[in-house]
Amino acid sequence: MIRKYVLPLVALGLLVFAIAFVVRSRSSRPAVAPPVDPPRSPFARCVAGAGIVEARTENISIGSPASGIVVEVLVRVSEQVPAGAPLFRIDDRATQAELKVREAALAVARAELTRVENLPRKEEVAVRETQVQQAESSVAAAEDKFRRLAALLKQDAITEEEFVAAEQEQNLARAKLAQARAELDLLEAGAWEYEKEQARAAVTRAAAERDEAQTEVELRTVRAPVDGEVLQVNVRPGEYVATFAAQTLIVLGNTGQLHVRVDIDENDIPRLRRGAAAVGMFKGRSDQSFPLSFVRVHPFVIPKKSLTGESTERVDTRVLQVIYAIDTKHQTFYAGQQLDVFIDAGPVRSRMPTSDSEPREPAEEEKQ
Repeated sequence: MIRKYVLPLVALGLLVFAIAFVVRSRSSRPAVAPPVDPPRSPFARCVAGAGIVEARTENISIGSPASGIVVEVLVRVSEQVPAGAPLFRIDDRATQAELKVREAALAVARAELTRVENLPRKEEVAVRETQVQQAESSVAAAEDKFRRLAALLKQDAITEEEFVAAEQEQNLARAKLAQARAELDLLEAGAWEYEKEQARAAVTRAAAERDEAQTEVELRTVRAPVDGEVLQVNVRPGEYVATFAAQTLIVLGNTGQLHVRVDIDENDIPRLRRGAAAVGMFKGRSDQSFPLSFVRVHPFVIPKKSLTGESTERVDTRVLQVIYAIDTKHQTFYAGQQLDVFIDAGPVRSRMPTSDSEPREPAEEEKQ
């Protein structure tokens, strides 16, 4: 009984359920509007690209020209600073001490140059003149003794040995007198010109070493290279900073006029027109658009990096970067903000040449 009636009914019920399930699963679902409308170009033909808002001077990553411990951070985020304003200061006690040593060495070199240039001293001249007078007296005494002994030698009152000794004593006195006069002349002549040059060179060297130490002290205070706004501060007092380029301590830029850097895919480069009109849209706000003013094109095509902000960004294609200016009077923008940018690509060409000999009709942008 069960096999004859129940099992066929169960099988028929399962079949009906399967058919109903398949029919319901294949039924069309109502269309659901996207939570955010995708951006749409206002131009008939356009070149689209992703843009990043940046300062007019580009976003300047401030590093440190010297290594050391940060003792003071002098700026805050969003603060406007003029060119040359101090941003942060590194411990400079060692360089200050070295500067004092170099300044003392410079003072010694200058004093030596002054001494050399003002030779001779009057006191030294007086001493040399007295020595000359002593030598003259010694010569007079030796000559008088020699004359007297010469007369006695003719009378055989002295030996020839005593006469020769007196003659040698006279010659020695005359030599000492010549030496004293030569030393006086040398002293009165002053310093040798080459000694002055050596002293001047020593002053120049000491001044250069002092300037080097002064520069080392100044490098401990990092200053703003341009007028701009502090966009980011990544350093705190007590932290150690080094000179390697990967360390971004402060981000600075002139935000008085913001720019947007647009990446144009290499496949779209042939359709890009310099100076063409462009509009930008906020991410997630396709209902609001704003005009962009052409500034320049970076003529070097670079590898594109996915906008993750990581140091290991993936390179997938090459892009041409185009810079546009943003009118910030009616909208608020922030450096680093992403935008959708559409650039007018102009009208479609009327026709293409069929052969090398057939002339090509110029496009509308070429006529203009």
